[in-house]
Amino acid sequence: MSEHLFSVQAVADHLGLHVRTVRNYVRDGRLPAVRIGKQYRVTQGDLERFTGRPVPDIAASAGPEGERRAHADVSSIVELDGVERELADRLSTLLTAAARSRLPGEEQVRVETVHDPARGRMKVIVVGGLADTARMLEYIEGVVGS
Repeated sequence: MSEHLFSVQAVADHLGLHVRTVRNYVRDGRLPAVRIGKQYRVTQGDLERFTGRPVPDIAASAGPEGERRAHADVSSIVELDGVERELADRLSTLLTAAARSRLPGEEQVRVETVHDPARGRMKVIVVGGLADTARMLEYIEGVVGS
């Protein structure tokens, strides 16, 4: 049975990490890898053990001869005024849970929230694919919109 081998770049893209971070994991022995020539390759099994989750065929996102397909990410910063602690907590919990609940193969959406209770301001930062980011913005509108 042959097992898929993934490049360090493919693993970094899949995990949403910088390629240097993945290389450091390999060099530190935290992520087992095989060195082929001057490059490391990570088996699907090792990546699944490292993440604790099944790994879809992450090479399928690459085109012929390993070329990356066109892809778009969105970075959004939403500033909200007049946000009390209770609303900030509710919104933060909703967005964090929504960002974590993804199906295998879906890209990770990153969400950061900051609330300044003295000013009643909240800032939400969303980074992810077009559709996922739009979904997060709809959640925000659903909670704070009137």
